[in-house]
Amino acid sequence: MNFTQESQLEDRLIQQLINGVSQWTYRRDLNTEEKLWVNLRQKLEQNNVAVLDGHPLTDQEFSQVKNQLTFVTFYEAAKWLAGENGVAKVQVQREDASLGTIRLNVLKREDIAGGMSSYEVVNQVKEFADDDQVQGRDRRFDVSLLINGLPLIHIELKNRQHPFMDAFRQIQKYGSEGKFNGIFSAVQMFVVTNGTNTRYIAAARGENLEKVFLTTWVDEKNNPVEDYIDFAKQVLSIPQAHKMVTQYTVIDSQRKALILLRPYQIHAIEAVRSASKRQQSGYVWHTTGSGKTLTSYKVARNLLQIPSIDKTIFIVDRIDLDEQTTNLFVAYAENDVIEVNETENVRDLTKKLLSTDRTVIVTTIQKLNYVLRRFANKQDTPRYKKMTGLHLAFVVDECHRAVTAEKQRELQQFFRNSLWYGFTGTPIFKENAKDALGNLPRTTEEQYGPRLHEYTIKEAIHDQAVLGFNVTYNQTISDDQLVDITAKRLGKDPKTVANMSKIVQEEQLSNSDYLDEGHMLTVVDTIINQSRQLLNLFPGSKTYTAILTTSSIAQAQRYYTLFKQFKAEKLAGHHVSQRVKEALPDFPKVAITYSITENEEQSQTEQSEMATAITDYNAMFDRHDSIANIAAYNNDVNLRLARKSDKYNKREEQLDLVIVVDRLLTGFDAPCLSTLFIDRSPMTPQGIIQAFSRTNRIFDDHKKYGQIVIFQKPAMFAEKVKEALILYSNGGENYVLAPEWKVAKKKFREALITLHNIAPDPDHIDVGGMDVPSLRRFAKAYQSFDKTLADLQVYAEYDSADLEKQYHVNDEMVDLYSGQYVNAVEKIRSNASSEEDDETVHALDMDIEYELRTVRTEEINYEYIVNLVQSYVTDYNDQDTETSHQRAEEIDGYITKMLKRNQKLGGLMEQLWKSVQDDPTQYANRDVSQILDDMKNDTAKHVIEDFARQWKVSSEELMFVAQHFDPHKPKQTGEDGLIESMNYEQYKASNPDHVSKLRYWPTVKEAYRKMVEEKIMPLREY
Repeated sequence: MNFTQESQLEDRLIQQLINGVSQWTYRRDLNTEEKLWVNLRQKLEQNNVAVLDGHPLTDQEFSQVKNQLTFVTFYEAAKWLAGENGVAKVQVQREDASLGTIRLNVLKREDIAGGMSSYEVVNQVKEFADDDQVQGRDRRFDVSLLINGLPLIHIELKNRQHPFMDAFRQIQKYGSEGKFNGIFSAVQMFVVTNGTNTRYIAAARGENLEKVFLTTWVDEKNNPVEDYIDFAKQVLSIPQAHKMVTQYTVIDSQRKALILLRPYQIHAIEAVRSASKRQQSGYVWHTTGSGKTLTSYKVARNLLQIPSIDKTIFIVDRIDLDEQTTNLFVAYAENDVIEVNETENVRDLTKKLLSTDRTVIVTTIQKLNYVLRRFANKQDTPRYKKMTGLHLAFVVDECHRAVTAEKQRELQQFFRNSLWYGFTGTPIFKENAKDALGNLPRTTEEQYGPRLHEYTIKEAIHDQAVLGFNVTYNQTISDDQLVDITAKRLGKDPKTVANMSKIVQEEQLSNSDYLDEGHMLTVVDTIINQSRQLLNLFPGSKTYTAILTTSSIAQAQRYYTLFKQFKAEKLAGHHVSQRVKEALPDFPKVAITYSITENEEQSQTEQSEMATAITDYNAMFDRHDSIANIAAYNNDVNLRLARKSDKYNKREEQLDLVIVVDRLLTGFDAPCLSTLFIDRSPMTPQGIIQAFSRTNRIFDDHKKYGQIVIFQKPAMFAEKVKEALILYSNGGENYVLAPEWKVAKKKFREALITLHNIAPDPDHIDVGGMDVPSLRRFAKAYQSFDKTLADLQVYAEYDSADLEKQYHVNDEMVDLYSGQYVNAVEKIRSNASSEEDDETVHALDMDIEYELRTVRTEEINYEYIVNLVQSYVTDYNDQDTETSHQRAEEIDGYITKMLKRNQKLGGLMEQLWKSVQDDPTQYANRDVSQILDDMKNDTAKHVIEDFARQWKVSSEELMFVAQHFDPHKPKQTGEDGLIESMNYEQYKASNPDHVSKLRYWPTVKEAYRKMVEEKIMPLREY
């Protein structure tokens, strides 16, 4: 086949951008960064004539501008771009002191296609290698779009012979090389395409630029727009391109990240804006997990751009979610021109409603209800008239339940000039309409108005905005037991009952049938010992979190007690498996949460049990919560379960499982939450989708599905799940659920046959003697085998022993094949001697960047070994010789494994262990973990000092760099201080084979990076 050359694709893109009524201007002359700076300078002077007052910028003054517009991160660039009241500015101290200090407008957020805005296209801009980069290379950027002289959108193209991911990898490579610096540090949006497939993504650096966030544009009807010319027409035209990088971005101060809205979010925002201009209410159906909070924030914020609206009221339906949503809104609004106000109490809400500030107010329906009560008998007061005359836009999260139809009618009668916009992932339709109550609305459309935009779970999964579901149905009541129970309750003969359908039989079961301790222990054992794949319990991996939902508070309390007893090995025949302990010694860390009421009969027991759970929680995380401040406890549980802050990357701050009844099953957002364990009867269709959707947020490459594990009434539940998915995916339930086990197994079998046809066994692969095309065929076949095997492993039916028996597939066989695969890929890579060859490799029908999913090194957890040594020391005088010998052999085995994997860390552990064995008593009452930490610090200190003496740099400055070292960054924190400490003359005098002064710093940099990566980072591994 003949493929269109990349240069031709580039030319066609530029022609599309500049033709017709487009406001883009092609600037062929701007082909270096220096020329881009000159162009920016001209734009600044043109747009600030009055401020400059006849005194153009001097070179020294423009250098101030360049310094301010060279950003450390894209996030910092986004914060600056947000500007003051929507205007991004730079400050200049005039060289002529009499002219003082001036502030120059660079870009106006709202000034789209008019006023000071200019739009230019450049291509093949040459980016030169930095002088201090050891292996720097000059690069050429494909196409960049300039707004007022700043490159805010960057496009990388490959021809159709290449996958679009090659363009993405190209951007990652440029980022790792530090090419997006200087004027290119302002980029806000990347576009990657091979002409046929096109994606966009918010600008980010290093590991934060993740492929899972690549987004396909879709039109208003959710039809994908893949062709790069069509994409340019819809997204890169003016005014859309300007809006993309100013109005459709969100700066998340919590994550320190720039977010670009997905197309369905943008279409929903525009639909609400259009409706509000028509004074029309309505609702938005966006599937749960697709970013409704972010969309609703932008809707609430943008509604205030309409002069006729005084305030936007964002309603959430519970206090804990009020806090979660408010925190998100505040994080989004920190660098926005719109203020977000949370309401602490009813008085505060009243004050903010009556103020003249045009703000977004986040509150609950309960607080609004109290406002209505307070004004009930004050109709003749000025405050009443002002309050009821406000022009408000209500934005309602989870609108199918947050505001009842009765309460909404009451609010509409009070706030006479109000518009209502509901957001929901599970609208109420006629099929699941609410019970009739007078003439009140029974469906979402009747209550809020027409559907303004729709994005179902089927579409979200197709677009990879959320994950599908893998549902496992467990039957803990045997068929014979089920027949006996049904026969007894129906008063019928067991033989007659046996012919009934499972669903009919299960209808006779009650919650009490599942309160048997045998059933509950099966559930606990499944969660602790059989959920390794579901929760990613592998040493060195990011583990996932889970929720267990029960039928009642009493059952939740019993489960909490059983988990404590199980973990403490106080239940005969039940314990945490050795495999789980090796992966995560303190698993599972469990909490419980439920709503406590003051007046119910069970309230005293519930409060007592909760007080015990809070005491356990305080001990686990060094907190001081109590029943009196249970809101603080609940909020902390939410944060630990969601793990959104860097704080929760540390194991000591993590929670694994939360037991609930209904809390957290709606509105709770936690991408790291992978699994919902359900021990209760089937919920309503909307309840099923809401609960399931806690699990299907995108998180990392290992999380493939939201995992649902059901322990009650499996046949009934399966039928209810099917009904819910049909209702909420427009008949696309087959897109939503993982393939059936037999389908997944068939794909695996086919991949295994293909692999065996190419390589009947691992020894059949002779990497040294085989040509590259043959190695590519093997590599592609092994990738397919690896993927299908990894897919199998998430199913409850998966059994490694059964797989070995049927197909002779075991860990040893996989290890041998994967070793040959790694060698084959290395040879394929090495065959590429230049960048062009490397791109040719990418274009082949195998994915050179594929990461193996089934090969996980069975690493022994560092903390687990330390705990074993600590236990050995603590119990030494109280254990018999045989037990002591067994423990010592166990520790010997683990340290041997550690030595093979990490010689540096393993060597220190071996040294300490030998010392312990020589005289255990000298370590009595000592903290083994602290001793090891001291040994690691001493080792690192000696390595640093030796290096500093050899290269004549400051050991203190080098230690600082080493402590903050990030292998993904081309320039490390503290490098400037290290450079200042260098003494070339001393180095030269003490090294006969010294390098030249010009090569001194590049050589030191290469050497210290190698030293840190090989000698210091291994000590930090755990």
